[in-house]
Amino acid sequence: MAIPKKIHIIGSVGSGKTTLARKLSSKLDIPYYELDNVVWIRQKSRDIRRTEHEREDYLNSIIKSESWIIEGVHNEDWVSNSFHNADIIIFLDTRYSIRTYRIIKRFIKQKLRLEKSNYKPTFEMFLKMFKWNRHFENVGKVNFFNIYGIHKDKIEVTTNAKLIKKYLTKG
Repeated sequence: MAIPKKIHIIGSVGSGKTTLARKLSSKLDIPYYELDNVVWIRQKSRDIRRTEHEREDYLNSIIKSESWIIEGVHNEDWVSNSFHNADIIIFLDTRYSIRTYRIIKRFIKQKLRLEKSNYKPTFEMFLKMFKWNRHFENVGKVNFFNIYGIHKDKIEVTTNAKLIKKYLTKG
């Protein structure tokens, strides 16, 4: 099997998307991009939301490159080119209870400054993550397969990022 050069990783908050993207990026020498950073311009004082046009232009510039790993929870229409152009789509279907545990663990580590975050780890943000986790479970997952099921030949569903080992070795 050829090593994929264009990889899209999707899953809920706490599913392991960023961790897997970093590992694949390091092992395969492919840059990775977080969709949250496509949506937001990160600044010290506060994040600024890109316009729809800016967001789509930025994502399309990534997609046009020779190789990429894109990760995020987003499956709205503006992300569709990424799914269409991916060599493989990895859907992380991590158990809800594991994601909940990871949300709590991440918040504590961020508050203790043991883990960096792209956002200010407020209690409000912490609560939103539970809301987003539930929404993905009940709505996002169903929407993804309803809309992007046409790509079933390149969708790899896994309950554990560790099961993607076959993509971590070259050759």
